[in-house]
Amino acid sequence: QVQLVESGGGLVQAGGSLRLSCAASGRTFSSYTMGWFRQAPGKDRRFVACISWNGGSTDYADSVEGRFTISRDNARNTVYLQMNNLKPEDTAVYYCAASTYGSIRFSTGYDYWGQGTRVTVSS
Repeated sequence: QVQLVESGGGLVQAGGSLRLSCAASGRTFSSYTMGWFRQAPGKDRRFVACISWNGGSTDYADSVEGRFTISRDNARNTVYLQMNNLKPEDTAVYYCAASTYGSIRFSTGYDYWGQGTRVTVSS
């Protein structure tokens, strides 16, 4: 069992930056692929980025490639999402998730989810 708690969301102007954190409980954090998803108002939850268990492999949605960076610190049981050059279309609730599969983009492949942290980007 893994419990996930996101933090770091907030209100930022377009062009600004935020860093989201996701703290995990449990001793098996390092065995999970970790992902970030987001859900904008009225839209489905969508893949943002994921990182393999050892950080050796990452994957990004096209919409955030080059602006967002996912990383993890297994010693701290934490995964991060550095978001730069934010745009109004990045406004959403951001969720972290843990998967026992390899790097995947499908939300159905993730076993555990956090409660989400809201990011609002003003124009």
